[in-house]
Amino acid sequence: MMKPEIVITELLPGHWTEVSDIYKDGIDTGMATFETDIPSWESWDKNHIRSCRLLAMIENKIVGWAALSPVSSRCVYGGVAEVSVYVDKEAWGKKIGEKLIRKIIMESEINGYWTLQSGVFPENIASIELHRKVGFREIGYREKVGQLEGIWKDNILWERRSKIIGK
Repeated sequence: MMKPEIVITELLPGHWTEVSDIYKDGIDTGMATFETDIPSWESWDKNHIRSCRLLAMIENKIVGWAALSPVSSRCVYGGVAEVSVYVDKEAWGKKIGEKLIRKIIMESEINGYWTLQSGVFPENIASIELHRKVGFREIGYREKVGQLEGIWKDNILWERRSKIIGK
């Protein structure tokens, strides 16, 4: 029996309900983000780069998403973005996160981004392994950088420099 194909496509406003459900599952793990509430589409849209928003689908079901957000409004950081990747918990272990992050790396370079960064909680081992696998390097560790539900959380900083943009 063939494994169903993972299709990567553009994330559009009409996908928000399914995307926000996956985001909520990530929030609920306590290992993915400091966010505690799902933003409205308008808020999410305003805070993410329009040219780099992706969906993963299997048999027309959304099973993951990835997007970039700017790290600063200062023009000097115009080629630096933060990566978000979320996978439906029912689809963990199927390489969806890897396909999404590899594709968003390609899209980021097409759109002139020379550095991608990410902050990962130390207990999120799957995300740490994914970042290493696709060429991110650990560049720092922020101790007790913020609280989630009243608990101080550390954050590992990851960075990937493009080999073709900003050389």
